[in-house]
Amino acid sequence: MNEDILYKALGKRVKYLREQRKLTQEELAEKCLLSLDYIGKIEVNINRPGLRALIKISNALDVEIKELFNFSEIE
Repeated sequence: MNEDILYKALGKRVKYLREQRKLTQEELAEKCLLSLDYIGKIEVNINRPGLRALIKISNALDVEIKELFNFSEIE
């Protein structure tokens, strides 16, 4: 999987998990201490999060970090 496809799928996965938990982007941003803009840009593949951001997001979504890369549940 090339890098562009990976980050696009990651953004979709973050959005999917966020919506499953009925969280807004703002609520997720507050839970993981990241900006609303940053979360929004991850979801549309403008920002490419580093490991620290991914850890914060996975903790805020209450999933193991590997679940962020389970792309089988997204279109």
